[in-house]
Amino acid sequence: MARTAEVSRVTGETDITVKLDLDGSGACDISTGVPFFDHMLDAFGRHGLFDLTVRATGDVEVDAHHTVEDTGIVLGRAFAAALGDKAGITRFADCAIPMDEALVAAAVDISGRGQAYCDLPLPTERVGAFDTELAVEFFYAFARDAQLTLHVRELAGANSHHIIEAAFKAVGRCMRRACELDPRVQGVPSTKGSL
Repeated sequence: MARTAEVSRVTGETDITVKLDLDGSGACDISTGVPFFDHMLDAFGRHGLFDLTVRATGDVEVDAHHTVEDTGIVLGRAFAAALGDKAGITRFADCAIPMDEALVAAAVDISGRGQAYCDLPLPTERVGAFDTELAVEFFYAFARDAQLTLHVRELAGANSHHIIEAAFKAVGRCMRRACELDPRVQGVPSTKGSL
């Protein structure tokens, strides 16, 4: 059974469509109008081995906040849809990703409870034109709408670009592992019988 989804969302601020294949090869085609964010989503998809297409237009003339947050919402919904009833998934995953001086750890539980806890102190307010606080806004929106518990922690770092990129790679790699099917898992991996 293909674990894929296509989700669209249109508001007065953004128009976003995401296509996702959980069992892909990392083929990404990203266009959000926010170049640094495109780079981060590409890193997320490639290191997660997800086939990911994102088309987003938003009110970037105001700032990138709505585009970044709303893309997190739509991507989260795409993961929830592609995972279906979550039967056979690994469910939990964690990893730490280095990028030069930066080291970021992420852990995920595809729990059915959407929540994120991020500790990413960033030394600058911007990377190019990208407002660095938007990285955390993305993770909050993504975790909420994917219905998973996400922790992201900076363990070391001095360069904002490196810290944010390590975070996106870590979350992508964690999502890959947590979404993987485990042939030993019978049904849904929960003592409650559902997630």
